[in-house]
Amino acid sequence: MTETRPAGTEPTPWILLKCFFRCYLVGAAFNTRGLQNVGLAFSMEPGLRALYPDREKLRRIWEERYLTLYNTHPFWTPLLVGVFLSLEVKIAEGLIPAETLDKIRGTTAFTLSAIGDSFFGGSAMGVWALTAACLVALGRYDLAAIYALILLFAAQAFKLITFVMGYREGFQVLRRVKRWNLVNWGRRVKIFNAVLLGLFWMLARPDAAQNPGFLWLDLGLGGVLIVWALARPRIRREFFALALAAGGFYLAWLRL
Repeated sequence: MTETRPAGTEPTPWILLKCFFRCYLVGAAFNTRGLQNVGLAFSMEPGLRALYPDREKLRRIWEERYLTLYNTHPFWTPLLVGVFLSLEVKIAEGLIPAETLDKIRGTTAFTLSAIGDSFFGGSAMGVWALTAACLVALGRYDLAAIYALILLFAAQAFKLITFVMGYREGFQVLRRVKRWNLVNWGRRVKIFNAVLLGLFWMLARPDAAQNPGFLWLDLGLGGVLIVWALARPRIRREFFALALAAGGFYLAWLRL
C-alpha cells in the first residue's frame, strides 16, 4: 500500500546534517527490548518531521517502523539512516509502498552488523591498536598520536560519505557495499594483525638478541599466531592468551 505525500517537504541539507550528527547518539538509549531502536528514531526524527508534519501520522510511523527491534554496528548507522531517509521520501511521494522499508530494514541492519563487527571491530581496530603499540615501543609517541588523529578523522569521513551515499542511492547503495568485499578483507587484515603482534613482541624486548632462549620463544609464539590466524577456530583464543601469559612469566623468570 502506497502513501501519498502530506503537506511536508523533502529534508533540506541542514535537516540531513542534523540527522547525521544524531547518528553518533544511536547507542545512548540502548535497551534490552529494542536495542538501538530509540537511537534510530532520534536520528530519523528531523527528516521524518519534515516529511510528515501531521503528528498522528508521524507517531504511527515511529511506532511501526522505528521503535521496533533495531541493532547494527555504529559505523553503519549513518549509511542506514541515509538509506531509510531516501526510502521515506519515496514512500511519502507514493513511489514505493511502506512495506518495502519494513522488509529490508531488519535484514539489512543485522547483516551489516555482522560485517561491521568482523571488519571494524575485529580487524581494522586491531590494526590501529597494534600499529600504535609498535610506535610506542619504538618511542615514537608523536607518530602514534598523529596516526590516531588521522584514523579518527578518516572514520568520521567514512561515516559522512556513506551517509550521503545512502541518501542519494537509497537501497541500491548496498550493492556497492557488497562489492567492497569487507568479509574477505577482514580475514586478510587479521593475518596482518598476527604479523603486527609478532613485531610488537620483538620491539617490546630489545634484549632478545642477547639470549638465545628468547629466539626460540619468539618462534614458538609466532607459530601459534600463524596457526591461530590461518586455522581459526581450531585453536581457541583462550589457549592463545595462555601462551602469551606463559611467555611473559618465562621472560620475568629469566630476568631474576
